[in-house]
Amino acid sequence: MNCEACHLKELEVETFEIREVLRCILHTIVFHRALGLIRPKDIDLELFDITYVECGEIEVEKKIDDKIEQFITWIDKHPNKKSQISLSFYEVKTKQPSWFTNKIERLYWEQWYINLNVLQPTKSPTGKSHHSKLVMDPGEESEERSSRRTLLEQSLQEVLFQIIKFVNEKKDHVPPINDGVIYCPFEITFPSSSDSTFGMDMIKRMLHSGGHPSMLS
Repeated sequence: MNCEACHLKELEVETFEIREVLRCILHTIVFHRALGLIRPKDIDLELFDITYVECGEIEVEKKIDDKIEQFITWIDKHPNKKSQISLSFYEVKTKQPSWFTNKIERLYWEQWYINLNVLQPTKSPTGKSHHSKLVMDPGEESEERSSRRTLLEQSLQEVLFQIIKFVNEKKDHVPPINDGVIYCPFEITFPSSSDSTFGMDMIKRMLHSGGHPSMLS
């Protein structure tokens, strides 16, 4: 199976910006690959003048939020580190089991790579975005931080346009979906334990999907 890959522009973020940035990107990708009848929900970001759309599926929201929280926990333990998060779409195939394979196989047909350079500021706003309002100390919002956030907002908009451009141009590899399916199965991965483990997981998925090693660059 042909597996398409999209490497999104790297974003430089502070830790308190991770939730909003990842929610915006991940939900945008899943929404544009939704195939069934959905209930679109507009979400306004609190840190940026950007609105994105969610599928309106509780299961999708929980899956994305859980992975983001796991990623933030990992970031706390690995500060000042560039990180890559992968969102992979797949279809499930049942095949004859053997000594070396399972009866259920995941065939990956599209992979998205979100690249973040997480900065460690001396201070950060308290609270969580999206579900609760951010509390900002006026003294904390320096001119440098304000300028950097303006640049991040522009870069995030560029990433959203990059997503839309990719899904509009790359359609032939999308597998047929059965009636009643609302969105394509997907998984979200990141270097949860070690870079080497993450690399091995990526290689395994590449081998199952029949992809090319260039996707791992």
